[in-house]
Amino acid sequence: MHLEFPLHTPTALIHGSDTAFPVRRIYCVGRNYAAHAREMGFDPSREPPFFFCKPADAIVNVPSGTTVEVPYPPNTTEYHHEIELVVAIGRSGHDIPIEHALDHVFGYAVGLDMTRRDLQLALRDKGRPWELGKAFDHSAPIAPIRRASEVGHIDRGPLWVQVDGKDRQRTDLSKLIWSVSEIIANLSTYFTLEPGDLIYTGTPEGVGPVQRGQTMTGGITGLGELSVTVR
Repeated sequence: MHLEFPLHTPTALIHGSDTAFPVRRIYCVGRNYAAHAREMGFDPSREPPFFFCKPADAIVNVPSGTTVEVPYPPNTTEYHHEIELVVAIGRSGHDIPIEHALDHVFGYAVGLDMTRRDLQLALRDKGRPWELGKAFDHSAPIAPIRRASEVGHIDRGPLWVQVDGKDRQRTDLSKLIWSVSEIIANLSTYFTLEPGDLIYTGTPEGVGPVQRGQTMTGGITGLGELSVTVR
């Protein structure tokens, strides 16, 4: 039997450009806001950050000014939103010093780390990996990336998401336990970061379920908004 495999590189949109950002890897930071750590039943003390991954093709591009549909995923009854600042890496590096970490940032975006919460918690309680709860299809919606050369380096400002117009999550990026520089420096001790990597930097308190037909609208001041409807 002759097999033909399509060659496809997942990409993210870049604001104001016809050029796309080829996505190599998606890293996610767990429990990076104190209030969210508490709502998940953990001590919010400043322990070293921990990471998990999503597949690159979990990306769902949400063009500016549009609403994109995502399917309700199978095998869950607790499909949760997690609004996050996303960092796009544009320069390779390993063991990156904190003081040079931002030199490796191409830009920033608004993203959603969608989660099958019931599966995540069941796996966590058994000491098993989280992939079924986190690394599923269509689990990483993202707005267009804004270049750092245009918006600067984002370290404060409102981060929020609403479901059908009602606030669910709202905080300030200054409340990140681990800053973008610290995240990059720490992550680069485990992996060589390369252009095309995305880092979802963690979500604040207020995570919760969305149902079929509901719309999530979220944003970060200076980075625009994204709007996603559950199909």
